[in-house]
Amino acid sequence: MPTPYDVPPAILIERLAKYLKDNVDAIRPPEWSPYVKTGAHAERPPQNPDWWYIRCASLLRKVYMMGPTGIEHLRSEYGGRKNMGVRPEHARKGSGAIIRRALQQLEKAGFIETVRGRGRVTTPEGRKLLDSLAAEIKKELEKTIPELTKY
Repeated sequence: MPTPYDVPPAILIERLAKYLKDNVDAIRPPEWSPYVKTGAHAERPPQNPDWWYIRCASLLRKVYMMGPTGIEHLRSEYGGRKNMGVRPEHARKGSGAIIRRALQQLEKAGFIETVRGRGRVTTPEGRKLLDSLAAEIKKELEKTIPELTKY
């Protein structure tokens, strides 16, 4: 059975974000989401109105891939380079509040759970969702690219 390791991440995250938006009531953008930047490195808020669902989908995939992981590690993953004008750029972490709220919503929806002292992991329900979406995507990709049937 194909897993999220076997399909392109961009397609999986896009499909998962659409699923979360349409089918999961526990995941809703907070009232402050149109106004916040995604980290100290960002100059402006995201332009995509559905960015919250995309971030939740991306977080669910990252927790699936990286095993028990915490908010600090995820902040590093979602960070970037701060533009300092004429001075050299420096790395900055992403917003912890966005990641924390999104993980809380995913936990409320039953897709991830907290393991005390280790971080967050994907629940069997979350694994099932990601694996089923990956299987659908792989099947569609095999129709357009027949060489993928070997893998």
